[in-house]
Amino acid sequence: MKTGFGRNARAVLSYLYKTGKYEILHYCCGMNKDNVMLDKTPWKSVGCIPPAGELRGKKAKDPSIQRDVNYGSLFIDEVVKDFKPDVYIAVQDIWGVDFAVPKQWFSKITSCIWTTLDSLPILPSAVKTAKKVDNYWIWSNFATQELRRLGHEHVKTVRGAVECTYFKRLKNRNELRNKFNLKDNFVIGFVFRNQLRKSVPNLLEGFSLFKLAHPNAKAKLLLHTSFEEGWGIPKLAKEYDIPIEDILTTYVCAKCKHYEVQPYTKNVLDCKKCESEKTVKTVNIGTAATEAQLNEVYNLMDVYCHPFTSGGQEIPIQEAKLTELVTLVTNYSCGVDSCVEEAASLPLEWSEYREQGTEFRKASTKPESILEQLRKVYNMTDEERTKMGKQARKWVLLNFDTPVIGKQICEFVDDAPFVDESVFGEGEEEEINPYIPIDNSIKEDKQWLTEAYHKILSMTHVDEDDDGHKYWMELLESKKNSRQDVESYFRQTAIDNKNKKILRISDDKFSSHLDEDDEGKRIIMVIPKDAGDVYLATSLLPSINRLYPDYNLYFACEDKFKDIILGNPHVHKWVPFCQSMEQGVWLEGNGNHKGWFEVAYVPFLTIQENLSSWLHNDKKDKLDLELCTY
Repeated sequence: MKTGFGRNARAVLSYLYKTGKYEILHYCCGMNKDNVMLDKTPWKSVGCIPPAGELRGKKAKDPSIQRDVNYGSLFIDEVVKDFKPDVYIAVQDIWGVDFAVPKQWFSKITSCIWTTLDSLPILPSAVKTAKKVDNYWIWSNFATQELRRLGHEHVKTVRGAVECTYFKRLKNRNELRNKFNLKDNFVIGFVFRNQLRKSVPNLLEGFSLFKLAHPNAKAKLLLHTSFEEGWGIPKLAKEYDIPIEDILTTYVCAKCKHYEVQPYTKNVLDCKKCESEKTVKTVNIGTAATEAQLNEVYNLMDVYCHPFTSGGQEIPIQEAKLTELVTLVTNYSCGVDSCVEEAASLPLEWSEYREQGTEFRKASTKPESILEQLRKVYNMTDEERTKMGKQARKWVLLNFDTPVIGKQICEFVDDAPFVDESVFGEGEEEEINPYIPIDNSIKEDKQWLTEAYHKILSMTHVDEDDDGHKYWMELLESKKNSRQDVESYFRQTAIDNKNKKILRISDDKFSSHLDEDDEGKRIIMVIPKDAGDVYLATSLLPSINRLYPDYNLYFACEDKFKDIILGNPHVHKWVPFCQSMEQGVWLEGNGNHKGWFEVAYVPFLTIQENLSSWLHNDKKDKLDLELCTY
C-alpha cells in the first residue's frame, strides 16, 4: 500500500533480498492469510488475519483486541515457531508492535522495535516499552532525543527508507508543465494522505493570503491527495474565497493507470485515454500514481509546502527534496529533523494546541508563516532556488536513501547470533488460561480492568492509556456494563483465541495427514466433537461408501473422539479437526487453492450458519436418502 510503512517495507525487504544473504519472512499487518497478493513477493509473505470468510465468532468490540488482531497478535506465536527466526524486527506504530514484547521468545532472540513517535509528551506505553527492549529504533531524531532525555540512552534513530532512485529533477520539466497548462503559474504543492493531522485548512488560508498579496503570481495549489476522505477541501476553499479552478489535483484511472493533473471538479470521472466510465479518481493508498508519475507531479511544482500537526517521518518531504524543490516544513515533530540547516528547508512557525484525551502537544501551523515563506521562494532567483534544492537532495541521499538504511539493518542482522532453536520448543508458547482467577476485591475499576487484561487475555502491554482500556472504563463508569459483563466478554474472547490457535493448521501441516496417491479421490466427513454426534455420524458412512466406491473416506473430529472412528471399516483414515474445516471452500478448493477433497460433508454446521453444509463441487456430489435424513 502507498503508506509510509508500506513503502518502507518494500524498500527495505527488496534491499535485504537482493543481498542474497538472508531467508526472509514478512508478517503482513492487515492482510488475510488467503490473500493472493502474498504469493507475489520473492520472499515469504504471511497474512496475520484469518482467511476471508472464516468463521471467527463475534467480531471483537474491544478496540484493543481488534487492533492487536489486525497487527498480528493472533498468529504471531505460530509464525515465529514455524519460521524460527534468528532476528525479529517489528515495524509499526508502537501500539502495533508492543504486544510482542512480553512473548517468551522475544527476549531469547535478537529482537528490535522500529517505531514512529510523533508528539510530546512521548506516549507512556512507548516509554514503558523502551525500558524492556534492548534494540529500540525511532524514525525521527526528534523523538529519539526526548527518550534519551528521559534516561533511555540505548534508543537510536533509524529512519524509514526512501527509494531515492525514483525521484529527481527532470530535464523536460518545462515541457511537462506546458502539457498540464502550467507554464506561467506559480505552483505550490502538497503530497499527503487526507488525514486530519495534515493541516489543510492552515494551508488553504495561507494560500489565500498569498494570492491576495501577489495577484500577479497566477498561483495554483496542487494537492496530490484523495478528495474522498478526510478534509472537505472544496468546502474549505469556498470558505477562504479560493476559486476551485485554482485547486489542482491528480486523477488516476484504476483501469489503465493513466494520470492527469487538472483543476478539481468532482471525485469520479471517465477516463480520457481508455474511455472507461467512472474509473478515474483522485489518488488514494490503493489506486495511486506510480513512482515515475509521482516524480512528474513533484516536477510540476515551484515550491513544496508541508504543514502538519505531527508526523513520524513524512516521506513526501524527502521526495520533494530529491526533486530539488525548496520545501516549507512545520518545525515540530519529525519536521524538526527536516529544519536543520543542512536540510535546506524554510521552517514554518506554529502555535501549540493539545489533543483531547492524550494531551499530546500538537502544532497548528500559522497561515501568516506560510505566506511569509511562500513570498521568500517567489522572490528568489533561479540560482538561489537551485542552490537550496541541490543541498536538500544531498541531505536526503545521505540520511534516507535505501542503501544507507539497508546497510544499517544488515549490520544489525549480521552482528546477531544464530538462535538456539530449542527456544521455539513446544513449551515456549504463551499459555492462555481463560479460567484464571482475578482479584475481584480490587476497589478501583481501572486497576481491576488492567488485571483482567493482563491475566485473562495475556495482554500485558495494555494499560490505562490504551483505547480498549478507555472503552471499557467508559462503559463501567456509565453503568452500561458491570464488571461481570466485562469479565465474561474477556473470558469468552480468551476461549475463542485459544481455540483458534489450537485448531488452525497450516496447509503444509495438514497435507501430512493425507495419502499422496489418492489425490482427486478423497471425501471427508467433519464432526468435530461430542461423542454422541460422532457416533451417530458413523451411520451415514456406509451410504457415502456406496455412492463413492472408488474414493477414500476421511473422518475429521477432535483428537479425544478419534477412538470412536479408529477401526471403522468405512473410514480410510482419521484426520485432526482444525478451524479451517468450517469452510467448505478450504476443504474443496476455491480460486488458487485447489482444496484437499472432492466432496466435504460438514453437517455440524446448520444451513443458516454456513452454506458449505450443502454447497459442494459443481455436480460431483450425489444425493442419498440416508444422508438427507441426518
